[in-house]
Amino acid sequence: MKKRMTIVLLVMFVSLGASAQEKAKKWYDTIKFSGYGMLQYQGQDQEDHESNTFNLRLARFILDGKIGDFDWRAQIQGTNLKGPAEPTVQLVDLYAEWRKYPEFKVRVGQFKRCFTFENPTHPITQGWRAYADVINNLSGFGDRTGEKSSGGRDIGIQVSGDVLPNASGRKLLHYQIGVYNGEGVNKKDADNKKDIIGGLWVMPIQGVRIGAFGWTGTHGSMNMTLLDGRTATLESVRNNRYCLSAEYDKDEFTFRTEYLHSQGLGKSEAYGDKADGWYVFGIVPVIKSKLHAKARYQTYRVAKEWSSAKTSYECGLNYFFTKNLELHAEYARVNDKTIASDNHSYNMFTAELDFRF
Repeated sequence: MKKRMTIVLLVMFVSLGASAQEKAKKWYDTIKFSGYGMLQYQGQDQEDHESNTFNLRLARFILDGKIGDFDWRAQIQGTNLKGPAEPTVQLVDLYAEWRKYPEFKVRVGQFKRCFTFENPTHPITQGWRAYADVINNLSGFGDRTGEKSSGGRDIGIQVSGDVLPNASGRKLLHYQIGVYNGEGVNKKDADNKKDIIGGLWVMPIQGVRIGAFGWTGTHGSMNMTLLDGRTATLESVRNNRYCLSAEYDKDEFTFRTEYLHSQGLGKSEAYGDKADGWYVFGIVPVIKSKLHAKARYQTYRVAKEWSSAKTSYECGLNYFFTKNLELHAEYARVNDKTIASDNHSYNMFTAELDFRF
């Protein structure tokens, strides 16, 4: 009897140990390491600012995982876009998101601001030499306020969800709203005032999104260049922004347009207190899963006046060696009225090799 009981207890112990190991194994199995690199050549013939250079546009290393009903991400970025004299490696994403219910998700940490369709788009999938100028300047990349380039990110908390399913179960409405420091990546709140950003879009048919976004908040401790050349430090600068967006993305056809407007001082007094801009582009398959053609028109007005407008007309091709290796090539004709010269127009050529792992 004792021998039988011993065998039963031993079997139970081994089973419990195996179960624990299985659970541990499953937890570790959720961790995924990935990343990508973007290698670029760019040349331009802007008068007195000609350039012809290879560039390491971007490298990112990513850890993703899952713990219960939470997904988490940690992402590190390296880039030399601003030159070797500035720090080139930084933490860009570090967040956890409760995802038990698709109608109500909660994200906490450092992540993309919930503003515009283009901001959260993967830089390779976005398909161009860079995000649109208006996105870069009014969505927290190299912002007009002088905020450190943040890739459109900030530290805070966000709730989001997809609701109103149709007869087939596809959700027709998406909402998202977040509260952020308002200072960009890896920075505490400088003025103890928070940014509130929200977005809402409808998806009436498969592949179509039509949305609007709003942003109100402040940027702390901004250095502004005055008209006389002196520098003034402003403890808190208010930003009010909105965006109107529309997109079709299905079967390798992508069309997107957005208009952004900003009210609030920038890093130069010459900018005034308003700025706006827009873009429209199309990417279409020439050979499915192999070759895409693209065209983009964009304008950014740093002072919301045509005398401050930078306009680009762009076209190009994206070639896919495999799904993880692609080559982008594009030509741009740029007209920049902020250039201190009688010749405001110049040409730019970009070639970019992108890979994922």
